[in-house]
Amino acid sequence: MARGSKSKYSSKQKRKAEHIEEGYEKRGTSKKEAERRAWATVNKSSGGGKKSGSVAARKKARRALAKWEKGRPEKETLNGLHQSQTLRSTL
Repeated sequence: MARGSKSKYSSKQKRKAEHIEEGYEKRGTSKKEAERRAWATVNKSSGGGKKSGSVAARKKARRALAKWEKGRPEKETLNGLHQSQTLRSTL
């Protein structure tokens, strides 16, 4: 898929972008800039186009990442103390 291709977007997202684009054009924004802003708005509100893979697989991957991050040790500072220990010693 070429960069800038809109084939992965749902028909609802395409309609929404078209409507937003028309609004920008009515306010005097150039066609190219109106289209750019419209797709940026759609991406921000809906998270972009359709993603590959199942929803269950993405949720499983997110949970695994969260579990992994939870078990990581705290970062150590230069003097070998954990950040939480250095904060307490300065208070």
